[in-house]
Amino acid sequence: MSRISQWELRAAFAARLSEMYGREVPAYTTLVDVSREVNEDVLRARGASAERLGSISRVTAERHGAIRVGTPRELRHVARVFAALGMHPVGFYDLREAAASAVPVISTAFRPVDREELARNPFRVFTSLLTPADPRFFDADLRSRLEAFLADRELFPPELLTLADRATAERELPQQEAERFLHLAVRAFELSAEPVDKAWYETLERISAVAADIGGVRSTHINHLTPRVLDIDELYRRMTDRGIEMIDTIQGPPAWQGPDVLLRQTSFRALAESRAMRTPDGSVISGALRVRFGEVEARGIALTREGRALYDELLGHIDERTAENPSQPRGEIARAVWERHMPGSEHALAAKGLAHFTYHLRPDRPRDGSRPPAGVGELLRQGWVRAEPIVYEDFLPRSAAGIFQSNLSGQGTRHHDQQGTAYDADWLSGAIGRDVLDPFALYERQQNESLAPVARELGLTGALS
Repeated sequence: MSRISQWELRAAFAARLSEMYGREVPAYTTLVDVSREVNEDVLRARGASAERLGSISRVTAERHGAIRVGTPRELRHVARVFAALGMHPVGFYDLREAAASAVPVISTAFRPVDREELARNPFRVFTSLLTPADPRFFDADLRSRLEAFLADRELFPPELLTLADRATAERELPQQEAERFLHLAVRAFELSAEPVDKAWYETLERISAVAADIGGVRSTHINHLTPRVLDIDELYRRMTDRGIEMIDTIQGPPAWQGPDVLLRQTSFRALAESRAMRTPDGSVISGALRVRFGEVEARGIALTREGRALYDELLGHIDERTAENPSQPRGEIARAVWERHMPGSEHALAAKGLAHFTYHLRPDRPRDGSRPPAGVGELLRQGWVRAEPIVYEDFLPRSAAGIFQSNLSGQGTRHHDQQGTAYDADWLSGAIGRDVLDPFALYERQQNESLAPVARELGLTGALS
């Protein structure tokens, strides 16, 4: 009997999830179609340079999803399902601090981490955990009621978790078991037809629409799915031309003539979806909830810690200048700040240690008898090596919160006089029961693995930097 490897399970799960979400949210299918059209047009116009940050086959197949859960136990179960697909928790994101609206969640992203696995299929799932213990959002009575509600539900059937554990241990599944695993996994993220308790949902919705989406129902679901596009500005224009209502902005770095870095995201607005609602007298009526949307992303080069510090600093400059010049479009201000402070070429990013690359010897460099320098910047300048950008595989908390906020029906409630509950990556690691990996360390490892053979071939001692 044939066996299905973890990466094949991951690719099949991503494809089936996309197919299911397209049936549930037809505008998502339009988003995928427009993304494909834009990618094909960019490839024709730019040729090989369009694939500098990933082959067109990878970009076309690429997706990330987003889900929300309510308790550490549910998060541990999510981790078991994604571990079966070769996906690990990477990064800690605190969306409570990243949005003006009430978004009471902390998050991580489950994704592959090895270069070969990312090349095969880079599926990611941004996973948010509700924070009922934070008194800025939930008083003691509501926290108690919410935690009791969450403790009484089961998101993932035991059979799915058992199959997931087997796939993790064996790094594959027999075909029949793989089919069963995929069926159960996709079904776990479908939108439930079970009636929603209207009064309970509305109680949570007054605090936060995100809290209601997590704790106001007895199941979870895909909140959004995200294709990758090579020109997000063009996609935004084409979606708008088709009559799809987009959110007001593209989150992340501005459009400019220099190298793309990190992540740019936008989405169409959450659509009102018909849902059965149970009223206090027990009757079931037809209602509508606005929680799911379609997101699209354009990925750039991974920045180093120093590069990320510069990015955050520039965002602060943009905020200040936007506040000082409210009549000037934010995009114009952002572009001007970027062009003044952000290096305008990959070479400059690499030389200043602001972005991550893999480095490779250039065999065509004439041998003039000179001794190679010990620094990466000089090796690049003198033509000893070439640099290939490392794609940013992760997320930005402010951008994620901006997407969430743009699709909320209200601002919710936050009590600023209360002290927020502290969470960090160590706490989240304990909650999940496995280490939350540091994305910077992953990029650094990939870069250093490429530099080691360069130093060896050039006869340089010590680590290159």
